[in-house]
Amino acid sequence: MTEEINFIIDEAKEAMEGAIAHLEKSLLNIRAGKASPQMLGSVFVDYYGSQTALSQVANINVPDPRTLTVTPWEKNMLQPIEKAIMIANLGLNPMNNGDMIIINIPALTEERRRDLVKQSKGEAEDAKIGVRNARKDANNDIKKQEKEGTSEDICKGAEDDIQKLTDAYIKRIDDILAVKEAEIMKV
Repeated sequence: MTEEINFIIDEAKEAMEGAIAHLEKSLLNIRAGKASPQMLGSVFVDYYGSQTALSQVANINVPDPRTLTVTPWEKNMLQPIEKAIMIANLGLNPMNNGDMIIINIPALTEERRRDLVKQSKGEAEDAKIGVRNARKDANNDIKKQEKEGTSEDICKGAEDDIQKLTDAYIKRIDDILAVKEAEIMKV
């Protein structure tokens, strides 16, 4: 295969890896009933006038599967952190004890579990769309190469390689989703 074709395939693979990475990051934010510091990953606190990630102004610990504790590095940050957690609309109820913020993670209802599975499936579908778009872009680039004189056999082989990559990444997405679904539905 020509250097341009190899470059097109590498680019497509990189884009598909990006879709998988984005999916994994998105699924971390979908809680599966047990406490995890990543649950607060989307929380930003007003820290001396700038929006700062919660993990940059406090320690987040998991003393047990149903509890998160947030210990700010500066005592005067307790109120802003508590407010930021409420504003983040994560369905969590922070309690301030003067030293730290304690968050009890409520058990998930069956209905809530189904909603989370539906949300996970939506994220997986977005990732699949990303993979398919990478395939489409690669195939368009391959067709351009064919018009510029690259042999038809080489281009056909490259399209087959892109399709194999696409199938492999779609399967990975399905596998990641199956693991997340099992995690969410486990009582």
